[in-house]
Amino acid sequence: MDRDTAEPDADALPGPNARKWVEFHGEHAAPSEYSHEFVWDVTREADGPFVTDVDGNVLLDFTCHIGAAPLGYNNGKVTSKLREFDLVEPMKIAGQDMYFGAGPDPEDAQFPGSSHLMEKLVDVSSQYGMDTVFLSNSGAEAVENAVKITHDHAPAAKYGVAFADSFHGRTLGTLSLTKSKEVYTRHYPEIAGIQTVPFCDDRACSAETCDCGFFAGGGSQLRNMLAPQGHVNPDEVAFVILEPIQGVGGYRFPSEDFMAEVGDVCDAHDIPIVVDEIQSGVGRTGETWAIDHYPIEPDVIASAKALRVGATISRSEIFPSEKNRLGSTFGGGDVLGSMMGAFTLEAIEEHDLLDNATERGRQAKEMLRDGAPDCVVDVRGKGLMLAVEFDAPSRRDTVVKESLERGLLTLGCGKKTIRLLPPLDSTHREIEMGTSIFLDAAAAAE
Repeated sequence: MDRDTAEPDADALPGPNARKWVEFHGEHAAPSEYSHEFVWDVTREADGPFVTDVDGNVLLDFTCHIGAAPLGYNNGKVTSKLREFDLVEPMKIAGQDMYFGAGPDPEDAQFPGSSHLMEKLVDVSSQYGMDTVFLSNSGAEAVENAVKITHDHAPAAKYGVAFADSFHGRTLGTLSLTKSKEVYTRHYPEIAGIQTVPFCDDRACSAETCDCGFFAGGGSQLRNMLAPQGHVNPDEVAFVILEPIQGVGGYRFPSEDFMAEVGDVCDAHDIPIVVDEIQSGVGRTGETWAIDHYPIEPDVIASAKALRVGATISRSEIFPSEKNRLGSTFGGGDVLGSMMGAFTLEAIEEHDLLDNATERGRQAKEMLRDGAPDCVVDVRGKGLMLAVEFDAPSRRDTVVKESLERGLLTLGCGKKTIRLLPPLDSTHREIEMGTSIFLDAAAAAE
């Protein structure tokens, strides 16, 4: 496949082979959510945003596996480095209970491992004074470990603060922090002490104009919740956790004033701020971390998806010093995952992909805003973390379907929003092509 000339070529999706694979998968799989019945054929050609399914359809993927494949499929910026090595077995070892290297010296290693990945993560987080990393399997584990280390840091604490419409994972611990769809949490036990405050729903929101409920009573609900005016002793708050840009909740981009208020309150009471960068981090917004766009300094960053492993990043004084306070069975020993994470960070730096994400995101927003039909109520985004909001949930669902029929993969979020996540190295041609297809689908839905 030649990425420079490839185009979507789709017919009657899902095709007969895809239906067979979906039926076969469903025979034994627990019910879960799938956005559409697209079945990637891993044996066929794919490059960047272009992918082939089991029926031979070529599709343009603007989902990047919800950000977990930041450079799309078989991208040479990563695969060219992987081909230099003979991979080993086992590629997963017993968590951080075993060290592994690739030669006699870390500086001259044949390929990067988990230690190199941690070094790179410290480098890209040094603006916040972060110097320590714990690797794990997933984003949920990264968030769980953030909760654990902040509680260890403040052993008298019994509260945590999360935001309405948040999504932080599917484990019992992270579900206690997840405040979006009821189906995620119904009947499941929760961690005690989690307080919920509104998340800013207006990127121009201020104390004077707020209608989302966050600013209230001469301050904010977060500030007013804390003593002496509120019912929660700030010394007993282990953390405040937020997504810099809410993902599952609808790609909600908060205002500068909202972020500044969260930062001011936490600074005043010395409450650690945990930012969930699972979907928004690793270059997606045109900065390494989405929080880099805002006037707030995090104490802990939870990352995953684009890294291929989970990572909890913070300062050494927040991490417990006692051995065995943290542990992970496999994640810290994922040889391939560590390599992929390190190579992804290298590619972002070597190919100026932060600047590319910013420029291509600007191009996409201009095209979407200029060509949007009346059923579009908002176009928003930072870098290549883009959202288009429609006038009704049914309209959004129809646009997803119409896009797929034209060979463009998209994903819904929130109640009536579609998220667009092109690869970080998308070209002008690819953005123009994908955006044009999307606008055609929106016009057809209207």
